[in-house]
Amino acid sequence: MRIAVIGQSVFGLEVYKELRKEGHTIVGVFTIPDKDGKADPLGAEAEKDGVNVFKFPRWRLKGKGIPEVVQVYKATGAELNVMPFCSQFIPMEVIDHPAHGSIIYHPSLLPRHRGASAINWTLIHGDKKGGFTVFWADDGLDTGPILLQRECDVEPDDTVNTIYKRFLFPEGVKGTIDWNQSAQVLHNWIRGNDKVPGAWAEVDGQKVTFYGSSLLDSGATAIGQPLEIPGASQPGLVSKAGLMLFGNDGKALLVKNLQFEDGKMIAAARYFSSGSSASVELTEEEKTFAEQMRGVWKSILTNVDAIEDSTDFFKSGAASMDVVRLVEEVKLRASGCQLQNEDVYMNTTFQDFIQMCVKKLRGEDDEEELVVDYVEKNINNMTIRMPHQLFVNGEFVDAEGGKTYKTINPTDGTAICDVSLAQASDVDRAVAAAKEAFEEGEWGKINPRDRGRLLYKLADLMEEHQEELATIESMDSGAVYTLALKTHVGMSIQTFRYFAGWCDKIQGCTIPINQARPNRNLTFTKKEPIGVCAIVIPWNYPLMMLAWKTAACLAAGNTVVLKPAQVTPLTAMKFAELAARAGFPKGVINILPGSGALVGQRLSDHPDVRKLGFTGSTEIGKHIMKSCAVSNVKKVSLELGGKSPLIIFSDCDMDKAVRMGLSAVFFNKGENCIAAGRLFVEENIHDQYVKRVVEEVKKMKIGDPLDRSTDHGPQNHKAHLDKLVEYCQTGVREGATLVCGGKQVSRPGFFFEPTIFTDVQDHMFIAIEESFGPVMILSKFKSGDVDEVLRRANATEYGLASGVFTRDISKALYVSEKLNAGTVFVNTYNKTDVAAPFGGFKQSGFGKDLGKTC
Repeated sequence: MRIAVIGQSVFGLEVYKELRKEGHTIVGVFTIPDKDGKADPLGAEAEKDGVNVFKFPRWRLKGKGIPEVVQVYKATGAELNVMPFCSQFIPMEVIDHPAHGSIIYHPSLLPRHRGASAINWTLIHGDKKGGFTVFWADDGLDTGPILLQRECDVEPDDTVNTIYKRFLFPEGVKGTIDWNQSAQVLHNWIRGNDKVPGAWAEVDGQKVTFYGSSLLDSGATAIGQPLEIPGASQPGLVSKAGLMLFGNDGKALLVKNLQFEDGKMIAAARYFSSGSSASVELTEEEKTFAEQMRGVWKSILTNVDAIEDSTDFFKSGAASMDVVRLVEEVKLRASGCQLQNEDVYMNTTFQDFIQMCVKKLRGEDDEEELVVDYVEKNINNMTIRMPHQLFVNGEFVDAEGGKTYKTINPTDGTAICDVSLAQASDVDRAVAAAKEAFEEGEWGKINPRDRGRLLYKLADLMEEHQEELATIESMDSGAVYTLALKTHVGMSIQTFRYFAGWCDKIQGCTIPINQARPNRNLTFTKKEPIGVCAIVIPWNYPLMMLAWKTAACLAAGNTVVLKPAQVTPLTAMKFAELAARAGFPKGVINILPGSGALVGQRLSDHPDVRKLGFTGSTEIGKHIMKSCAVSNVKKVSLELGGKSPLIIFSDCDMDKAVRMGLSAVFFNKGENCIAAGRLFVEENIHDQYVKRVVEEVKKMKIGDPLDRSTDHGPQNHKAHLDKLVEYCQTGVREGATLVCGGKQVSRPGFFFEPTIFTDVQDHMFIAIEESFGPVMILSKFKSGDVDEVLRRANATEYGLASGVFTRDISKALYVSEKLNAGTVFVNTYNKTDVAAPFGGFKQSGFGKDLGKTC
């Protein structure tokens, strides 16, 4: 480091010696003139060492710097001013001139006892503690940002001389430059200057400045590559999070960025891989943008003849205000490129700057590379790569304590892989990250149209990976691959595209109140994001349920903490990877696989969660609703159980009623929230209808869901399979007629036979309770008795969906009006769409997914 020492006295002399000992180059010593022919100790020592010594009687005249004096100082090329003891008034143009500013020593614990005679006032006031402060000089009276402070006890008989000699002098000399300090002191040193934050060290033979520090929790550990820091108590560690430095107290801090002597700044995590980033080929549109920016650079760097790819912004004369202007110029020409000032410092040549801008515009900004520990499997004629850790604050991380569990393939009952099992502390970290992203981060600042652009980008990436996503979904949930590809994944992609289009169309309204005239009062409403949204989703459509709830939350500008079902976490983890690669800022999306009792409960109770969306059982929904009310009265939307009635009249299109009736029950193995839980068939066609559906069910191929010819895959997990077996046994005991199925298939995995019950009476368990499986419940009703069948169909505590088959349009309209359900299908079933709101009545919950009013 090239340092100018400005000061005097023996104290200044000792600081000068320490700086030279540490290998710094002293480019000039500025001290007071000789007094009575005797040189100041600092000047005398420097002259012996052959260092240029300047002895100006004053630096300022009438409040302004003396040009000749200032010019002599600037000619030294100092990168830092060290002012250990200075009685002269130094102009701000000298204070601010070096790249690293000016640091100064003061013999008190600022802000106490500013100004002269600080040690005297420490004793006069009877202070129990004394000490010194090293701070960045400014134009105030000892008011600059504090770098470090050291304190000592003031003894009863201390004098100015004793406290100075015992502590302030020797410790002050060391404290200015000693890296062997506590983590807190090192942290204070690095964060101390708001203009050019940081401290410096000789690292691998080059001068490196440290930027951006944060203290780490006690006991923090990291895996990384050692980096020697001269004078530090132990080597630093370059990890994927940054550069970890250790204080002499065993505690640690994390440094985000590093800057080299040539002005180049990099992410500290990339110290050992800097310069390895591949360049991208520019499109014609991007080339036009590059030429526009070349013109901007030329307008800023007026002393440069031409802007070449190698032109360095700062070496060509740019200053900090030019950085601000450059960032704003980019925003004017490319609103999707959200730059921070540090992006300019980290890409100082024109070529690097353009490459950085283009990558940001494409959502490929690789400033901090996403690190993913994949589980890879060769399956379905492809290699799938599955993340398996928690996703918190933009990173895949292990759960607290490294806890994991195994997710099971329902096709054969074997383990797919180990998945991180989130704990309560992981929930707290994820919610904190989501809250910070919402309140302080980039997400809360970007405009709605740019938010939509990110959602479109995510949908495009999901489409690029749709076969991989469908394969993971099929393997983890048992969904037939063709259905997973078309519905589980396909509708998820549609959902994100649909809500991407809503981002810049969410608006309030003006209200014509009585006082609008003549008093010129204006009343209007605004629709604003609510904050951190928790989402708890089920296992039947893992990716689609994630998409239904997450896309709307993000489109409105909220942040998300999502808990996938414990038995089907893998597509959610792959989604997290794609979201990160799409460019979503850290903390906006967080995914926590884990148990409902722990993770779901903590989300329900968390005071910083402002809304919770849940899809699952009515029993759990009630518990969540209670917890949300007791905790902080957070908003809740619930999509719960169903027992959806399907009424088939004798005037129906029989072929269509059979085909759609089978779909209504057996779609997705019956693991479908709107599945027709009970079919009412008019008695004069009942037997014919039963005969037809039995014939079709017996044609169904049960088998491997990845086999393209399979119609019916395994149930989602073993506990659910056991529940279905018990459900059917209960139906038989109560007197219903088991026409076919009702048993587990004799093969590995969790396969269950498609089942049909007839003669089901209204009081029976299977007529009242949802199976959530491939079980058709058939009851007949008297011919022509429309109101009676409506009464029976509505005699349930659920109200999610329903259906009617008839050729009589008047009857269809009458029945659909009278059915108590959120959705009524007429001569069709399962035809949901992203633009149509979805939700139920009664104990099927409240609130809507999808559509404009979600």
